[in-house]
Amino acid sequence: MLKIWGRESSTNVQKVLWTCAELDIPYDRIDVGGPFGGLDTASYRSLNPNGLIPTIEDDEFVLWESHAIIRYLAAGDAHQRLLPPTLTRWGRAQIDQWLDWAMVGLGLNLRNLFMLVSKPVAQQPAAADIETVTAAVARLFEILNARLGEVNFVGGGDFTLADIPCGISTHRWLSLPIARPALPALESWYARIAGRSAFRVIRSISAR
Repeated sequence: MLKIWGRESSTNVQKVLWTCAELDIPYDRIDVGGPFGGLDTASYRSLNPNGLIPTIEDDEFVLWESHAIIRYLAAGDAHQRLLPPTLTRWGRAQIDQWLDWAMVGLGLNLRNLFMLVSKPVAQQPAAADIETVTAAVARLFEILNARLGEVNFVGGGDFTLADIPCGISTHRWLSLPIARPALPALESWYARIAGRSAFRVIRSISAR
């Protein structure tokens, strides 16, 4: 059985959990990272020398980096549910484009914002600093909103692997106690993906 190392509150781990839910992949998950620690142990570093999460073990195969993991899981699906066989070379490249953007552009900036607003009240940065970072993240979501004004899903007409990282980031963005611009296409798309049965794993984590 697939083994997933990483705490479920991590957005990068959540991408893997959602992908598994979409593909009906059973797994065992081990809490490491954050309050659970364990990332600096010799045994974990033998799996992932970066000391980060998630990491998976699939029989004898070990893989780290969340987007490499979800690509691997999607590629192994006999039904090709997240990477449809009808995809052209251009269509597959667009999915890769949005996966990379979601990690490097959107994900890192959103993480900075989350870290700021999650600080204890006594350590909260100035409101102007939060507003500056919020505006930078909002500009990125405006890019995604523009894309979703043209297509039903991030990768085009169908739900694909590209929707999962973007969906996890949007889920976190909408949960933050900040003022957000109206992004109707983004909000409509989020309602569609949040209604998927596989999204229940994310809803259940958020409810705890």
